[in-house]
Amino acid sequence: MSDKRYLTFALGKGRLASKTLELFEQIGITCEEMKDKSSRKLIFVNEELKLRFFLAKGPDVPTYVEYGAADIGVVGRDTIMEENRNVYEVLDLGFGKCRMCVCGPHSAQELLQHHERIRVASKYPNIAREYFYNKKHQTVDIIKLNGSVELGPLVELSDVIVDIVETGSTLRENGLEVLEEICPLSARMIVNPVSMQMETERIKQLLHQLREKLAQQEA
Repeated sequence: MSDKRYLTFALGKGRLASKTLELFEQIGITCEEMKDKSSRKLIFVNEELKLRFFLAKGPDVPTYVEYGAADIGVVGRDTIMEENRNVYEVLDLGFGKCRMCVCGPHSAQELLQHHERIRVASKYPNIAREYFYNKKHQTVDIIKLNGSVELGPLVELSDVIVDIVETGSTLRENGLEVLEEICPLSARMIVNPVSMQMETERIKQLLHQLREKLAQQEA
């Protein structure tokens, strides 16, 4: 019987996992093992509900879900877009809201209007490439950075950056601003396509409960 099988969740480490578990608790899904901060365990189990949870770095979550190591994942939409894995995006959880933007000094606004070849620094080369090549039809050189991308324009490594913006305070402190918004972001739930077929009822039931709870919170 399908209800004997464990449903496995991969949660993005940090704030995302905490917020997800808070939300799950509100619909009666708990995992006491995960509350033990001293635990060295990597996989946490709720035997009663036949659920398993593990924490992963954000960019790895879609990989675990695509290959079926996890049935369900929770991760930021930026990661889903950047990783571009074969998964179903099924629910906007509404927290972790921010924006993916093109940022730079005010003077760089001009470069974005004239379709000149420019240099773009980003932790998200795939999102940047998709935006400039397919939406703006502008040829750019993309430079991948892993650290503070705001440095790019300041040291003349790049003309602009593509990055996540929450409040914009770091940009302002460094003389940069949002020049164009690419898309809004938030935490999303993703599902493995095979799991969606095999465990349709359980996953649909979970989504229904979460949607109801999120609707109550918005009301």
